[in-house]
Amino acid sequence: MNAKILLGAILVAFLSTQLIGFPAQVSADTVLKSDFEGESFAKTVDYFDYARAYALLHGLPKPPDYWHANVYMTYVNKMGLQMLYAGLSNISLVDKAYLTIPMQTILLHYKTEDLNQDALVASSFLMIMGFNDTATSIYRDSPDRNDTLWASFSFGVNLRQIFPNADLPSLNTKCEIFPLTPSDDKLTWKWGMRYINLTALWITTFITDENETDTSKPWGLATYDELTFNYTLSIDPDNNMATIHQDHVIGKMRDLWTFWGWLWNHYNGTGCYWLGNKVSDETIYQFLSRNNVKMSIVNFQTSLMIDNETYCTSKNGQNVTDNDVLVSSSSISTYAENGERIFDADFGAKETYKLFNYTEYPTETESTTYNASTRTARIEGYAKNKNLFSFHRTFAKYLPLALVHMYPQLYQRAKLTITNMTRADYLYTISYPNYSGYRIVHDPVYTVYFALTAETAVGPNLGGLLVLALVGGTIAAISIIIIRRKGKKKAPESENQPPLPPAPPAAI
Repeated sequence: MNAKILLGAILVAFLSTQLIGFPAQVSADTVLKSDFEGESFAKTVDYFDYARAYALLHGLPKPPDYWHANVYMTYVNKMGLQMLYAGLSNISLVDKAYLTIPMQTILLHYKTEDLNQDALVASSFLMIMGFNDTATSIYRDSPDRNDTLWASFSFGVNLRQIFPNADLPSLNTKCEIFPLTPSDDKLTWKWGMRYINLTALWITTFITDENETDTSKPWGLATYDELTFNYTLSIDPDNNMATIHQDHVIGKMRDLWTFWGWLWNHYNGTGCYWLGNKVSDETIYQFLSRNNVKMSIVNFQTSLMIDNETYCTSKNGQNVTDNDVLVSSSSISTYAENGERIFDADFGAKETYKLFNYTEYPTETESTTYNASTRTARIEGYAKNKNLFSFHRTFAKYLPLALVHMYPQLYQRAKLTITNMTRADYLYTISYPNYSGYRIVHDPVYTVYFALTAETAVGPNLGGLLVLALVGGTIAAISIIIIRRKGKKKAPESENQPPLPPAPPAAI
């Protein structure tokens, strides 16, 4: 069977199967304009209900009634800084079929000091990407067009309904919410979310020399123990700054099915199995290590201002928009067109990650520290991959509607940029070259500098701020710095195709 037809058949099966383990709809709260006039809130919201209500009031086409997106939202409004977090519990674009596609975002709104204009910063996770450095790799320990690439797309479904006779996982993914909790002085806020038991389809993906994408075929199917996000927002009024600590965990890979045609090998912690029979003592961790499979995440960053364009450079002045620039121990600054620096993304704040070797330490109490590798990349090589990101595109086109209540000018710009990956300021990858399928813990720090204001309610121009820049899904390892200081304005390979993925051992 043609590889693209096989991919399409699997995706259609995912979308057309009524899934066990998800309610038709969780009990969702309603978000009101008045919510944003207070100091904080935390709610689980059906975002498509919100979009349908707005469309009804304004005579616009509305999403189908069976579309649902249950999102956990937290909001903190303190001293001139508005922080909105959103984590997706599950989504349905097919009647009664719910998928868990992890999506996390942090959005920050503030006014610039020099221009006194609203700036909106959205940081969006796109996907997990496995990769294998090749002999012609352009950037070692970082996924590039000459490497073997696998897009990892999380579903969180019960696969036995799709393949009833297969040795595939029977999972009921659960979302555990960590409630928004303030300190006594309301200067420290904690919250988070954990996805327990996730299934990810690994799909061989090519980025051509012409910066086009092609999705070839499913390579494997993986299950992870968890994906966990813990956030701590700390406000320091004495120094006009705030920090957001984001501790996230990619749980160890527990099972891996590698496809060869319509057959597959199943790897776990005890060996390799075919049709239920053990054919090798090679474990999932040995298989990933032998094939030098590495892990990375792909994110993109977007900012907008009402009357100004922005541009982005690395610390040494290199243009990072749609460009390959190594920034592992550096930072990226975003400027307004008049030269005012409006924020930094600091990738040197946390250069290392922890890897917990389950084989050596089954209790996962011991870890080894390794260096992460961060690089900006050309955008369209990812943005044009319509097969993988159809969910995200469908969802994202409704998100800017939330801005129109009280700030139509911001909405007009946001609907063209915030949810449009091709208009991103820059796209970047954070890579974990030492992997072998073990648990990864990474805790970057977001530092926000802002001019404090008196403790008053949000003004009317912020009353309708509900932006969910949920364009992708999980472990968004981003370090954001918003700066109100005047900065100097700065001036804004190989032809080989990637090799085929490593073949699984023959089942005998």
